[in-house]
Amino acid sequence: MINIIVAFPKLENAKSIKRILIRSGFSVDAVATTGAQALQSANALDGGVLICGSRFADMMYQELYEYLPAHFQMLLVASPDVCNERSISGLMCLAMPLKVHELVHTLEMISYSISRKRRKGREKPGKRSEEDEKLLTRAKGLLMERNGMTEEAAHRYIQKRSMDNGTGLVETAQMILSLMK
Repeated sequence: MINIIVAFPKLENAKSIKRILIRSGFSVDAVATTGAQALQSANALDGGVLICGSRFADMMYQELYEYLPAHFQMLLVASPDVCNERSISGLMCLAMPLKVHELVHTLEMISYSISRKRRKGREKPGKRSEEDEKLLTRAKGLLMERNGMTEEAAHRYIQKRSMDNGTGLVETAQMILSLMK
C-alpha cells in the first residue's frame, strides 16, 4: 500500500477527499492545509502520493512540487484552466469538478506505477565490493591460465555455473578458486 497525503487549503475539502479515498479502499496517512504541513508529512514518509490543490496560504503548487521529496508523486486537483496551463511535465492533474471514479482510477494507476518502480529498484543487483571484484578477477585468471579461456569465456563460465548452482557470482568464484588450487 502506498502512502497518501491529502493537502487542500480548506480542511473540509481535504477531509472530503480523505473520506472518498477511505471508502475506496485507500488509507490516508496525513491531511494538511498548508504546503509546509504537506512537506513535513512527506519528509516523514518513505514515498507515495500527494493529492493537493493548486494554491495554499504559504505557497503555490509549483513550489510544493519543487520541494517535494523525489520519492513522492503529486496529483494536482485544480480548475481546468490551471490543469491546461501547468508547466511541470510529468505532473498528473485532475480537473474540477472532481469525479470520484476518475480520482480512484488515477490513484490506482499511480499506485501501480510506484510499486513497479520499487520492485525494479529492489531487483537491481548491488554494487560489488572491491574485495569481491578481486575474487572474481582471480577466478577468471585461474580459468584463463589452466583452461586456456579468454576473459569473456571465463566470465561466461562463472555466470553459467552460478546460474546452474543457484549461487551468486562471488560464491561461485570462491568455489572455483578452492577447487582448482
